[in-house]
Amino acid sequence: MPEVAVADAEVREVLGVPPDRAEFEPLPHDPRNGVTAGVWRVTGGGRTAVLKVLTRTKETGVAWAASNDPRHGSFWRREAYVHRSGLARVWEGHGIRAPRLLECVERPDGDVALWLEDVPGTPATAWSPDRHVEHVHRLGRAQGAVGAGEDHPWLSERFLRDRTAGDTTGADHPDHDEAWRHPLVRRHFPPGLRADLARLHHDREWFLTVMESLPRALSHLDHRPANVVSGGPGTSVLLDWACTGDGALGEDLGTYLTDSVLGHSLPADELPGLAKAAYDAYLHGLRASGWRGDENLVRLGLCASAVKYVGLTALPPAQADDEPAAHGGPMAHGGAVAHGGPAAHGGAVAHGGPAAHGEAVAHGGPAAHGEAVVHGGSVAHSGPTVHEEPVAHSGPGALPVGLRYRERGLTLAFLAEWAAEARLLAPRLGFPPAPSGR
Repeated sequence: MPEVAVADAEVREVLGVPPDRAEFEPLPHDPRNGVTAGVWRVTGGGRTAVLKVLTRTKETGVAWAASNDPRHGSFWRREAYVHRSGLARVWEGHGIRAPRLLECVERPDGDVALWLEDVPGTPATAWSPDRHVEHVHRLGRAQGAVGAGEDHPWLSERFLRDRTAGDTTGADHPDHDEAWRHPLVRRHFPPGLRADLARLHHDREWFLTVMESLPRALSHLDHRPANVVSGGPGTSVLLDWACTGDGALGEDLGTYLTDSVLGHSLPADELPGLAKAAYDAYLHGLRASGWRGDENLVRLGLCASAVKYVGLTALPPAQADDEPAAHGGPMAHGGAVAHGGPAAHGGAVAHGGPAAHGEAVAHGGPAAHGEAVVHGGSVAHSGPTVHEEPVAHSGPGALPVGLRYRERGLTLAFLAEWAAEARLLAPRLGFPPAPSGR
């Protein structure tokens, strides 16, 4: 039985059996997340469902705390509203759906119990690059067709600002001289990266203002491979809608590409090729939906989304040697956590059948060749593409710490190049130059 009390009526209603005949399998989620009390796969009477309990009373750090502000990125009731209102079905006609809501229960203690379909598909953490490209084409089609959608008083606003606020102030910003002298960092982080990341930190407010001024789209805002499962031919199932709200076109794509590597689904040397193919597919999806906007603004949204990772630098040395495979930065992404709440990053697969448990990833395909990408006269990334040793990504926990640092270094260098491209592109589109210049 889960630690959070389960009303007998819930189990009987969803599975048709008494609680003592149901099996509760805890599913991984980040324990720091203040919104999620727990997640379980519940089996009984020949049926399965996923139970996710939303709470506002869990003790956690300020950066992870549940919020009572309906517009805040960590508003604790949002996922229940998204499912109950039907908003989670808004992209179904374009190949992206949510798990079916089986039951939503307001509990006497004030918590909310979401009973959701247990999706048996393969998680995107185990997809080939080609399948990622197919998915982001569907995303472009969906966001182009729906646009900003209908506003609701509980949809998040200024999500990036909320999410990065605690990552960039004073001693909380993990940029330490000693950390950058650590052997893992000296060996695996490219020269000049520290200055590039410091510049991104310096320009944070400019990046956030640019992102908030770009064309809008209803956005998932936690759109990581760990939150995507195959749903049959031509369909993706998107999990964990707890952050959903207003975002820029290209923002969800930026999260998806970055976390495909930070979550160790794909090796970092495949990111440049995947980014090119995925961006082209996303644009094609937008155009196929009837969207007729300026694609340079979409490109700017993708590149400026690098600000989401402004808090990721070198870890303090005390954390370096025992850092978990899912990177330990402020967003703590990694692993295939399926119904873990808005910040439930890290760990093994949390939702989706026998194939969804972090099996090895087969790398390859036309999107994995690392060629240079040129947009608007600047190079998006050609990047280091040669690993010192073969990389076998088989999910979190499988990579030695040195390899994880090399992957992190390459990814941060890629994000720094996105940021540099955004600084060049924005003034051409009428934005003021970044404080640090071009």
